[in-house]
Amino acid sequence: LWLLVLRSGVHPTLAGVALAFTIPVKSSPGHPDEPTSPLHILEHAIQPWVAFLIVPVFGFANAGVSLSGSWPALFEPITLGVAAGLFFGKQIGVFACVWLTVRFGLAERPQHASWPQVYGVSILAGIGFTMSLFIGLLAFASSPELQNAIKIGVLAGSVLSAVTGLLVLLFASAGASYPDHKS
Repeated sequence: LWLLVLRSGVHPTLAGVALAFTIPVKSSPGHPDEPTSPLHILEHAIQPWVAFLIVPVFGFANAGVSLSGSWPALFEPITLGVAAGLFFGKQIGVFACVWLTVRFGLAERPQHASWPQVYGVSILAGIGFTMSLFIGLLAFASSPELQNAIKIGVLAGSVLSAVTGLLVLLFASAGASYPDHKS
């Protein structure tokens, strides 16, 4: 289907949308879909491939950065600024918002989640690079050198966020006792 749509001159991503409309789903009360639903089965079968192969390859391909010869650019001020913004800015902003909404009674901390686990998820917020790339490339549209530095900074901040978030969640989960979730 993808190849036929590509050859027709229509953008091939529309093949996925068209195909999704043809996969049956069975509804069940109290559940988003029936576990025996073809859509449910397909979704769970391809999820690891999508999460660990397709999305990362898509991200790197769309970033358009050649990693060969890019290592010196990793220590340029704009690269470090972008990476720090993703790594520190996202975790501080997300964690502070969650903490404040819980503190003022606007929300409850997720049941069975400790504060270190919430913090670990806040760190993982720095992984997202689509909008960071978009905004960075718009900001420096006339400077290819700065665009490359932004791309490297986004990738570095995303990798740092992923590794650090994973480590925090591993350590937080190992010692979790799940106290009263309202505290």
